[in-house]
Formats: sequence, structure tokens, C-alpha cells
Amino acid sequence: MLKQQLNFKLSQKLSPQQIQLMKLIQLPTQAFEQRLKQEMEENPALDSGKEKTDEFEDAFGNESTAEDDYGTEKIETDINVDEYLSDDEIPSYRLSSNNYSADDEEKNVPYASGTSFHQHLVNQLNTYRFDTEEREIAEFLVGSIDESGYIRRSVSDILDDLAFTQNVYTTEDKIENIFKIVHQLDPAGVGARNLQECLLIQLNRKETTLPIKLATQILEKSFDHFSKKHYDKLLAKFDITEDLLKEAIEEIEHLNPKPGGAYAGNNKLIEHVVPDFTIRIVDGELELTLNGRNAPELHVSREYNNMLQGYKASKEKSKSQKDAVMFIKQKLDAAKWFIEAVKQRQQTLFLTMSAIMHYQKSYFLSGDERNLKPMILKDIADEIDMDVSTVSRVANSKYVDTPYGTKLIKEFFSESMTNDQGEEVSTREIKKILEITIGEEDKKKPLTDEKLAKMLKEKGYPIARRTVAKYREQLDIPVARLRKKI
Repeated sequence: MLKQQLNFKLSQKLSPQQIQLMKLIQLPTQAFEQRLKQEMEENPALDSGKEKTDEFEDAFGNESTAEDDYGTEKIETDINVDEYLSDDEIPSYRLSSNNYSADDEEKNVPYASGTSFHQHLVNQLNTYRFDTEEREIAEFLVGSIDESGYIRRSVSDILDDLAFTQNVYTTEDKIENIFKIVHQLDPAGVGARNLQECLLIQLNRKETTLPIKLATQILEKSFDHFSKKHYDKLLAKFDITEDLLKEAIEEIEHLNPKPGGAYAGNNKLIEHVVPDFTIRIVDGELELTLNGRNAPELHVSREYNNMLQGYKASKEKSKSQKDAVMFIKQKLDAAKWFIEAVKQRQQTLFLTMSAIMHYQKSYFLSGDERNLKPMILKDIADEIDMDVSTVSRVANSKYVDTPYGTKLIKEFFSESMTNDQGEEVSTREIKKILEITIGEEDKKKPLTDEKLAKMLKEKGYPIARRTVAKYREQLDIPVARLRKKI
């Protein structure tokens, strides 16, 4: 049996320019500056600064070609270059509203300064006396330290790697001896192989008091009971008072479980967040500004203007001159598109953030996360008549400086649920109430997820125990047993 089937497929393809625009919108301020720098390096017709030209029109739309006497392509000489030249001092693509801040001249991208974490440790090794073999082992161990400050490898693995990769044949005992030296480096606890060793290294550097001595014994002999917060077993095993145990536990809790994270100059240079927007409260009203770095002054370079003027002034126009003008045309078209794309990027960023600000007006005026309304990407996309993917690009990569700190914009988005009054409330509101409830609990008898669910229900938020557990994990709050304090 022969079957005939007709399939209709509707597909929408984005132009290369649209794709590039989407990529521009997605870039945060610092990355946008890098992209702008790259474009200016690649396109000599694009320049920045106070010398400006107006946007130009394409004067090549009606060109025709003909064959000259020698059969080669001939370009007509009727090229109107006047439309490419202007003395206008005001760039037309800058938005007229007050949507950019006064930091236009603040062009330097801030980075964390100082040496890297690895170099910091190597510099300390230079204060010790090693023979050649010991030095190679010490540098290999330091090079094996991860960003948290740990060496998460066994001595036998290190022994093999030294032989195969460094051509160093040594013994496990010698490696252990070098480990002891590495454990003397700062920050305290660096080079430990596990959390227990990391905490013990730090305790050993402290003055020996009774709580410190007890804390050391607890970590050495009952680390499992400590990590699971079985305080009754610790009281019985060490035959101590509750107050002394509390002092010892407090000493341990003040130690740093990730010594590598305490060093500002980590292996990766830390790039500071530069807010893309600023929201301020002025006379009880919200005021939004776009970071001035997102509003560069772009124009056609003087050199290209002069080249066009020279072409216009010449009486006899050679083929090489015409070819040069065609090259200039391509660069000017690219510059025109980029300037327009920057303009659209500015408009899109400002329009999107403005809609978000007004949607969450109650939050931005109070700073109370319980005032965050349920808001999904589609809500804002419908408000500004843009695609959801465009709003997503803005929300996922941009920061806003508010009176309550610098926030990632996507943090203002949340799903909704219905309370016992039949009203839609934000899941962020519920998480905040859950966080406050846990913060106010009796730490000697922390609330289980089941009890938390019951309390939230009493507050008007009927959510299941498993939902409480999910929200608690998203807030990075441990289970009740691990929240227990003596």
C-alpha cells in the first residue's frame, strides 16, 4: 500500500546580524567593553571619543557595473560621499533619557591584585632550606593544592607521579616529611589531605588552653561523633561538662574549613562584579540608571573621513581609488551596523530592567524579600513586547546595584504558589520566611522538615515536607541534626 504524506515545517532563521545583537545583549558591562575593543581593532572605520559623525546612509544602493574596453569590471564613479561625512557633534544613538550614570570616564576594569595563591605558597618555600630532591617534592606538593587549599591525593599516587612526570625517585617517608613543612605554610591548614587534618593543623598553631586541648582530642579520637553532632556521646566519652564541650566546639567552629578560599589572590584572578544598572530611591521614587560604560561614543574615524574627502576632491578617479572606496564602504557599513547594535543593546537593557524595577517596586522600596512578587521571564517579555529569550539574556548575565547590595537580576524571578487565602505568593517569599523561622529556632532542639512544614502551614503557606526540604537545600541550610548546638 502506497502512502503519501505531506509535512509542513515552519522555521524561523535569524540573520547573522540578529545573532550578533543577541550576543551583545547577553554580555555584561566588562565583557561588552572587551567586545567593543575587539570591534574597534578589527574595523579601522570605527572610532571612539569626542570627535563624532552622524550616522550615515548607504550611498551605494543604486550602483551599476559595466564592462570597459578591456573586458574588465568597471565601477561607476557617481559615488555620493557627502552622506558619509558630517560635522554633527552629537551622536544620535545615545538615548536622550537619563539612563546612564556619570562614570563614563571610568574605563579601567577592576581586577583583584596580588600574586596567585600558588605563587604565594612558592614564595614561602623560598624561606626554607632544601636539597634539590626536597625542593622538587615541595614544589610538586604545592602545585597539587586545589582552590580550597587541600591536596586530595594519596602519598602513593604522589610517589608514582613524581617518578613518572618529574623523574624524581623518592620514598613515602620523605614525602611525609615534606608534607610537615607544607603544613607550616600560610594560610593555616593549607596542604591538608582531609578536613580532619586541616582543622588539626590550625588547632596546633593556637595557644594550648583547656578548650583547645579538648578540641584537639575530639578531632583526633571522635571526629565522626563531632561531624554528626552526637554531643551526648562526646560528653560521656570525655567525661566533661556541657560548658567545656561548648567552648571546645566553638573553637573548632571558628576554624577555616577551606584555607585556600581565604586568600584573595587565588589561582584565578577574581574579577570584581561591575553593576550594569543602579537603582536609587530619590524622594520616595525609584530611579534607574544604566552604567555609563554601556553608552560609548562611537563615530567614523577622521582618517576614513579624509580618505573620502580626498576621493571626492580628485578629478580623475582611478580604478585603485574606486577599489579603495569600495573597501571603505564595507568598513563603514560594518561600523554603521555596530553603532546601531550598540544603540539597540542600550535600549533593550534599559527597557528590560525598567520593567523589572516597576514590577518589583515594593521590594526595591523596602529591601524585604518577602515583598518580591512572583515573576517569570514571560511576565516581563509580555510587558515590553520582547522575546522571552531576550529577557533571559539580560536577567542571567547582568547585575544591579541597589540600596541593599549588588544583586544578580535573575534573583528577582521566582515561581508562584497559592497561600491559604487563595493569593499567589512568590517562592522567594516562602524561602525567606523559612530562613527566618530556622534562624529563630532553639538550636538545642532544631526543627525537623516536618515541623517546619507544619509551622509554615500555620503561617498560611501550605507546602509539603519534601518542598520544605528542597527549599532548605536551595538556601544551603543543613538538616536539623547538623544545625544542633550544645
